[in-house]
Amino acid sequence: MSELSWWAHLWSVLPEIVLVVAAVVTMAADAWLPEGRKRELGYWAIGGLAVALGVTAVQAAQLAGGIASPYEAFGGSVRADLAAMLFRLIFLLAGILTVAISMDFRPLRQSGEYYTLLLLSILGMGLMGAAVNLVTLYLALETVGIALYLLAGYLRDTPRSAEAGLKYFLFGVFSSTIMLYGLALLYGFTGEIAYARIAQALGALPSPAVMAALLLVLVGFGFKVSAVPFHFWTPDVYEGAPTPITAFISVASKAAGFAVLIRAMIEAFPTVQGNWVALISALAFVTMTVGNLLAIPQRNLKRLLAYSSIAQAGYILIGVAAASPLGIAASIFYLGIYTLTNIAAFAVAVIMTNVTGSEEIRDLAGLSRRSPGLALAMLAALLSLGGIPPLVGFFAKLFVFAAAIESGLLWLAIAGVLNAMVAFYYYIMVARAMYVDRSPEEGKPVWISRPARFTLWFTVAGVLLLTVLVYPLYQLAQMAAQAF
Repeated sequence: MSELSWWAHLWSVLPEIVLVVAAVVTMAADAWLPEGRKRELGYWAIGGLAVALGVTAVQAAQLAGGIASPYEAFGGSVRADLAAMLFRLIFLLAGILTVAISMDFRPLRQSGEYYTLLLLSILGMGLMGAAVNLVTLYLALETVGIALYLLAGYLRDTPRSAEAGLKYFLFGVFSSTIMLYGLALLYGFTGEIAYARIAQALGALPSPAVMAALLLVLVGFGFKVSAVPFHFWTPDVYEGAPTPITAFISVASKAAGFAVLIRAMIEAFPTVQGNWVALISALAFVTMTVGNLLAIPQRNLKRLLAYSSIAQAGYILIGVAAASPLGIAASIFYLGIYTLTNIAAFAVAVIMTNVTGSEEIRDLAGLSRRSPGLALAMLAALLSLGGIPPLVGFFAKLFVFAAAIESGLLWLAIAGVLNAMVAFYYYIMVARAMYVDRSPEEGKPVWISRPARFTLWFTVAGVLLLTVLVYPLYQLAQMAAQAF
């Protein structure tokens, strides 16, 4: 194989380079913008994210069209393949939408630090999706973790936000330490840090040693994706963090966790695939069941969406447990759809928090009469999350269940269908508050800022449009799955 040019190395991480520049520019703009114009920092951040998104889209198009071939850069630290590019697109899109709903979120003080931390967390996620060795993986994980701990506790004058940041930090450090011990065992057993070489070396090791390292590593990944029993931080952090950051953690951080989980399991642990498939199948079942059951009694919208997010992780884990190209494609497809639908739901939560100062479900009462469009956007998001046909969320669930059946996990697919039926109850509970319950505030209009309006239009239009374009998008996910 010929040696890569310096441009090929830079091209593989160009979106991350753009994000570094955007972070520096945002901080510089914060220094010279007067206090009354700090809101404009959001546009600077969106500009940087949009450029990075454009670069990543070009990279993805080249790989999907066969113009370029996958390759490893920087001595095997990162891989430029279609899967990495699709995950980057998810992170960047989630970042743009998060910035848009942050710009007019009243409890949030507009500052360069906030947007810079958000940009740096996305930078780390991009590296997580492309990492193919242990060192890059851990550095990327910590880059994301540190930024998100600070963002979760960003509302320093709000006790719930400070508590959320502290809890997220403590749980994150604990799980990160356990995972680091697992990575150290892998290196100690094999003397290698590259996934492919680790896989070769593990073939000569006894299964108990490999399983010990695998279990420790899964703790860290389980924390990132909010899988049960590593989910305890999720409802408190989601409730206490600024609502735009809750939306971002629920989609982008989860997608990053699945990116490293899928690549590490497929590429580093093929010798014990039967064992980790059984483990992840059990995790999927427990995660979606616990998430759905605990969502039912919730009366706070953010806590309900937190448990819904846990359940959604369980559905995605079904695709990972299938351990097949169909399963991996279904998981990637699901993550893309979930990003749009969940941010749409949280965008409505942000708008209603601005209007009512509350995050309780009962405060959505009469929303269909107060703002029919806003209620319709929330309903579309809820129905898609619940997997109700013909919305695209139905196809996302259908694909992961089909992958499970193809891999002989019929019981898991049946469990997924039953859980989806349970989830429908609490999604309808929110819809009932909007369309059936009455409120004395019904005559008061709901003010929606332009960035929030853009987010709603984009996400809801995306959910509706992708319902028609399911096949080409799923084909793209299948092409990405061939990278593993």
